[in-house]
Amino acid sequence: MINAFVDAFVHAQGWLLDRVVQPPLLALGQGSHLEMAFDGIEFFLSGVLQLTVAFLLLRPLEALRPIEVWPDRKAVRVDVLYSMLDRLGIIPLVVFALLAPLFMSVDGWLRFHDIIPPNLEDFVPGLERHPVLSFLIYLVILDFAEYWRHRLSHMLRWWWALHAIHHSQTQMTLWTDSRNHLLDDVIGGFWFAVIALAIGVPPGHFVFLLIVVRTVENLSHVNARLSFGRLGEQLLVSPRYHRWHHALELPAGHAYRHGCNFAILFPVWDRLFGTQYRAEEIPPSGLRHGPLPDSAAHAGFWRQQWEGARAMVAALRTGGS
Repeated sequence: MINAFVDAFVHAQGWLLDRVVQPPLLALGQGSHLEMAFDGIEFFLSGVLQLTVAFLLLRPLEALRPIEVWPDRKAVRVDVLYSMLDRLGIIPLVVFALLAPLFMSVDGWLRFHDIIPPNLEDFVPGLERHPVLSFLIYLVILDFAEYWRHRLSHMLRWWWALHAIHHSQTQMTLWTDSRNHLLDDVIGGFWFAVIALAIGVPPGHFVFLLIVVRTVENLSHVNARLSFGRLGEQLLVSPRYHRWHHALELPAGHAYRHGCNFAILFPVWDRLFGTQYRAEEIPPSGLRHGPLPDSAAHAGFWRQQWEGARAMVAALRTGGS
């Protein structure tokens, strides 16, 4: 299944490069950028898949069983813009352009010194014959790393100044997942790519891993009354579970210093590290006390980016840890 998906994806990627992207690049004398264009098409196609799954599967849930109904959805529109910029490859391409030189330098240094980073298959030789099991192991490792990235974004004051944009939304929907400061996206992309490189994630797995993580993140933010059942709620982050991460405040006696329910996919990390909170009710979302002015919550894209950057600088000036 995974191999068939990868083959179809690579075929579509190659077709778009050959028929759509390559001719104008060559006509403009920009053939040296073909490799970057190929990577850009990969980001674009994975984003199209993510948006298609989110819209076809999750948007109907929001329409049929909404947690909240808002007469004015203006605040949601900016999140749709964030999602388009993120999922269709614009923000990932910025991240790639910033990180590519660094990764090329590291890769060149490793090759020069005959250092080949190991992967899971090197430690478990028979694993290459079980791609699904290999994929799941990589997913668990990356999710563990994502838990700590997310938790650190709440603990470090300068990082929280950026991440607070994500939490400022009071009309939380499936689109809220992509509501992030651009610098926060760069840090997150760097984190994910470094971990994936360090554990030797195969290129074919990387795209599929990214799609799975992003789709579950969309699901966890969905504005729908959706239960995974008693067992399912223990195994996968649900909208109810993640809603408490976005809650205006936790009930008295249950407050954590930096928040709760940081897990991206698997709640087990919160349970292991003491940051889990569960309740049957569904709380209102938003940011009551934070580094951003109240007006930033429903501001436009550029205003939110400016306020996040200004808050980060202020946190660094006052000892941003």
